[in-house]
Amino acid sequence: MAKTKPQLPVLTVTQLNTMIQVALEEKLPSRLMLRGEISDWKRHSSGHCYFLLKDADGQIPCTLWASKFREVKFRCENGLAVVATGHVEVYVPGGRYQFYADKFEPAGIGALQLAFEQMRRRLEAEGLFEAARKKPLPRCPMRIGVVTSRSGAALHDIAESIFNRWPCARLFVFDTPVQGEGAAVRIAAAIAKANRMRKRLGLEVLIVGRGGGSMEDLWAFNEEATARAIYASALPVISAVGHEVDVTITDLVADARASTPSRAGVIAVPDSRDELQKLHSLSRRLSLNVHSCLRHGRNRLATVLASRVFRSPLGPVQIAAQRADELALRLAGAAGGFLARLKDRLERIRAMVQRFEPARLLARRQMAIQTMEGRNQAAAVRILAKNKLQLAALENRLQAMDPRSVLNRGYSITINERTGRLVTDTAQVQTHDRLTTELAKGQKIHSRVEDVES
Repeated sequence: MAKTKPQLPVLTVTQLNTMIQVALEEKLPSRLMLRGEISDWKRHSSGHCYFLLKDADGQIPCTLWASKFREVKFRCENGLAVVATGHVEVYVPGGRYQFYADKFEPAGIGALQLAFEQMRRRLEAEGLFEAARKKPLPRCPMRIGVVTSRSGAALHDIAESIFNRWPCARLFVFDTPVQGEGAAVRIAAAIAKANRMRKRLGLEVLIVGRGGGSMEDLWAFNEEATARAIYASALPVISAVGHEVDVTITDLVADARASTPSRAGVIAVPDSRDELQKLHSLSRRLSLNVHSCLRHGRNRLATVLASRVFRSPLGPVQIAAQRADELALRLAGAAGGFLARLKDRLERIRAMVQRFEPARLLARRQMAIQTMEGRNQAAAVRILAKNKLQLAALENRLQAMDPRSVLNRGYSITINERTGRLVTDTAQVQTHDRLTTELAKGQKIHSRVEDVES
């Protein structure tokens, strides 16, 4: 009896993909770490990220959900080598397996360090670190704002440093969390609030900082929100974050950097002891200058009092009065002589006028003018008569030359309307040409050629 071949199962595509998924889940570890280089990075509008991880010989499609992507501190971009932690699953609708990442670390460098370097390069390219835009600190501020946590040790260090050096200052604390989720946004809001209240409170400078900690603890001072709030601040900002070795984005953007919160007080305010010493020195110099000026003034006063003016104060007045009397006498004599000379001159002029007899001279001039007027009128009449005769002769010559004057003797002028020329020969017209015949007194006859006889 012949054996029958076993019948192969018939599966749907979905069933096969599901079987492959189960097989992978059974054979592969539930979580694994995958090293590769990011390629074809895409972030969907939903916030989910899709990309490839590849090495020299292969690649695998990967997915990073939006909730996990928000935990990534550094900027993901093509060509970045990373170590991704996650698991492998089969995407049944698409019939392909994928790596689902839930944690990202840059290969060879810490995630926070990479994020710091990326942020530093980007903000530096935008000009947020330029020294030219940094504002100068006030020399002796009396009202100082502090953005930090009230419960932190940094506030105590800042206050102690300031009051030890400059007891007359007043501090205004803008309490805010300095680490943890959302701390950067809260710090930025506190900086903005201090700027809004700067005129009402009379603030002159702002200190932003906290005590030491790990890079994760200080991360709120490396985020873009904090950096841009400091950049936009109208108040000069001193960054006082962490310890001496800690450098944050806030330090680079701020107008001045204090290596520790205690050091912020040294930068923000002068030492009152030094200022008092300067005041004492200035006071001594001022006193010496005043005494010197007084001695100089006394010497000048003694010199003035010893002068002739103060020995005989009425002397200059009496001399001036005598001089005025002399000038008055001289002025009276000069005026009398001038008036006498002027009177003599007027008499001579009057005698000369009488000799000329102006009335008779005026009569002769009027007679001469009347004679000239009569001559001019006669000449004008002769010229007009001559011009009239010349004009009449020209008019007669013009009328004799007018070609239309012969029309009055029975002649006419014929013009071919087609050519616009006078007709003096039958060769100048053609059958059906329209003619205009002009007679005397401007009369015209319009006709058409029916026949032409040579």
